[in-house]
Amino acid sequence: MDHLEKLESQSVYILREGYSQFKNLVMLWSIGKDSTVLLWLARKAFFGHVPFPLVHIDTAYKIPEMIQYRDQLALEWHLNMVYGQNTEALKNKQTFPDGALDRISCCKTLKTDALRNTLSGAWPRYRLDHVQKKYVLDENKEPYTGVIVGVRADEEGSRSKERYFSPRDKRNDWNVGDQPPELWNQFKTDFAPGTHIRIHPLLDWTELNIWEYIGRENIPVVPLYFDQGKGERYRSLGCFPCTFPVKSTAKNVEDIITELKTGKFSNIAERAGRAQDKEDGGGLETLRREGYM
Repeated sequence: MDHLEKLESQSVYILREGYSQFKNLVMLWSIGKDSTVLLWLARKAFFGHVPFPLVHIDTAYKIPEMIQYRDQLALEWHLNMVYGQNTEALKNKQTFPDGALDRISCCKTLKTDALRNTLSGAWPRYRLDHVQKKYVLDENKEPYTGVIVGVRADEEGSRSKERYFSPRDKRNDWNVGDQPPELWNQFKTDFAPGTHIRIHPLLDWTELNIWEYIGRENIPVVPLYFDQGKGERYRSLGCFPCTFPVKSTAKNVEDIITELKTGKFSNIAERAGRAQDKEDGGGLETLRREGYM
């Protein structure tokens, strides 16, 4: 068993353990490479079927190709796809692109607040109707209390403090100093009633591992990750007003793996193109303590 197979086995185990231990479980799908690998692993873990909803927080500012990719794959793979949105903030133009908020406040409004209220069922959720091939209002308002997320410890500083099974309070707030120890693959899954759980099956994967696995499994990803002839590509995907490409001529998965192995980006953070990280002092801990992905 090589290193990728060991990572895959561990992630599948975490997914199955989470599904067996927690009710009202969902998986966040950001449409990026990591959460798409996580989705692929979930399909492997449950023999081609994903037994929980996929939730996407739509800020209305995602790069259009991301939304097209989301809906195409959701239909092809017959996914139980749900999205939530802060419609009031968008209607009232309380966003960074409208000049009303700084980037961090905009992330909190369009992502953190939308996520918290989508998970709780307090705000409307929209579910993909596979017959009509469009989103309709979801009548199920039951809270989601366990969330599977595709974060990696090496991606940025605050994520390195996570656990495989990470408790949050009822408002999804994260107490970084109160995380259970996880030694020798012993995981705490018995939490007090009302605890909100984040599950991180990709915690020990690296950016290189992700791309090697995408190449080995031939996993479809958004073409934005590849150079389309302009000498640039996206290394990390988010909202278009705050996400910028990197200089790169990598046109396929093999080219990206070569870039990572040769150290082209060894001194450049993976999320260097995400402007909100810089406004949060170079990390995302402020946002993540309040429930951000």
